[in-house]
Amino acid sequence: MKRKTSNSDLNVDLDPSSDSATFGQISIKRNGTRRARSAWLAVPFVLGLLSLLTAGYLGTFTSATLVDGNRTITIRTHQNSVGAALREAGIQTLPEDIISPALDQPLNHNGQIKIQRAKLVRIQVDGQEPKLVRTQRITGADILADLGLPIGVNDFLTVKGSIAAASSPLPSTSGNLTSFEKPAAEVFFRKAIPISIIDRAGAAPIVVSTSAKTVGEALMQAGHLLYLADRITPPSNALVIPNLQVTIERAKPVSVVVDGRRIRTRTHQANVGQLLAEMNIVLFDQDYARPSLDTNVTAETEVRVVRVTHEIEVQQDYIPFETRWEPDPATEIDNEFVGQEGSPGVREIRTLVSYEDGNEVKREVVADFQARDSQPKVYKYGTNVVLRTLNTPNGPMTYWRKIRMLATSYSASTAGVSRSVAWYGKVRCGMDMRRGIVAVDPNVVSLNTMVYVPEYGVGHACDTGSAINGNRIDLGYGDDDLQLWYRWTDVYLLAPVPPAGDIDYRLGK
Repeated sequence: MKRKTSNSDLNVDLDPSSDSATFGQISIKRNGTRRARSAWLAVPFVLGLLSLLTAGYLGTFTSATLVDGNRTITIRTHQNSVGAALREAGIQTLPEDIISPALDQPLNHNGQIKIQRAKLVRIQVDGQEPKLVRTQRITGADILADLGLPIGVNDFLTVKGSIAAASSPLPSTSGNLTSFEKPAAEVFFRKAIPISIIDRAGAAPIVVSTSAKTVGEALMQAGHLLYLADRITPPSNALVIPNLQVTIERAKPVSVVVDGRRIRTRTHQANVGQLLAEMNIVLFDQDYARPSLDTNVTAETEVRVVRVTHEIEVQQDYIPFETRWEPDPATEIDNEFVGQEGSPGVREIRTLVSYEDGNEVKREVVADFQARDSQPKVYKYGTNVVLRTLNTPNGPMTYWRKIRMLATSYSASTAGVSRSVAWYGKVRCGMDMRRGIVAVDPNVVSLNTMVYVPEYGVGHACDTGSAINGNRIDLGYGDDDLQLWYRWTDVYLLAPVPPAGDIDYRLGK
């Protein structure tokens, strides 16, 4: 073996096949034991010199502290500028970010680089197509001002779906640039426009500035309280456009006392008769109204309906029937039938109500009885387990239950489990994935049950899956013999029959 180390001052050539060693201008002949020992004493000197050279190289690194949003890291580099150091460290920046010192500034040893990330903000103005902007601005008002949209007193501004003041600060950004970055805030802005409002006939129009979308919202925003009977032109759901004129025709407030209660309402009707007809109030026999039916209705008119009558109130309440499930040992398992139809009961309450001058003066229950008893609805389900024999290509097999199931198939590589995890290729019961392992819903087929599937064979139910629910079965295979299944088939649960307490006689119920 020959090893050679050199620099401007040292040249060492050690060759076991040679009879000499050379250090710079010093030549040592290997003619004796003493000279050979002197040559090997120079090796530590050479190794020390190499260590000094390595330390000198490492000492040329420049260290700096990077403060990037909410994270702080230390970088070590041979680069001379801030921008080159960030590129070498894999730190991405955008033109809107503020870097201090600037990217073209020299990198100082043990200095600090600070990155103030620009926020990603989603802005929608007056229902137009939203757009994304990056900004260093703090408030929604500042961002909109940059876009040439100063906020007025009646303009509408929301940040993240909530109404916000123009000076409210936006949520801060995380400071980490990723390919899946979400906007730090969503700003919605609607500019107020002028409309005129005429409230009541003959009133002068009032011009207001509104950012509402509909006429109803604009009237509420302007402080105009509306009632259901008021007539609005255009209607309250009409869209607001610049210089729109809105007219409000106010209904007259009135009150009606009828059957012991006072009803306050508003109306456009001219007289009392029309008002009662609008309210579907009918006068029978000796009933009458004060004032009379032909009296004109004005604001704050009070109408009293006087009734002179006796009546029987009949109230019927249905008594719901119960639904019961009962086992039937004479019926084979997985068969159900209605053993008895149900019917509701009826409770009847009769009340005599007396009125004088339209006021209820007496209420007396004269009868309270159960006119009809309820009858429960009874379902019967079979609990009789019958063993049967199925002839298969593998010979006769005894089964105790047959279930119609949707069969699919899978293997270790198609089970959706990464090969890097410890349980790759393992099923729930701990066995290795192979043909003969099937996945089931334990609420339908108990784990460790042996089943038979035509065209597949015998399966051991010892696996489950998030998509295997209800009448689903997933047939296991090895990666080298996978066959694709997706069809309905009969699945036979093989003997022995489990204990009665472990059998779900009503599958899926």
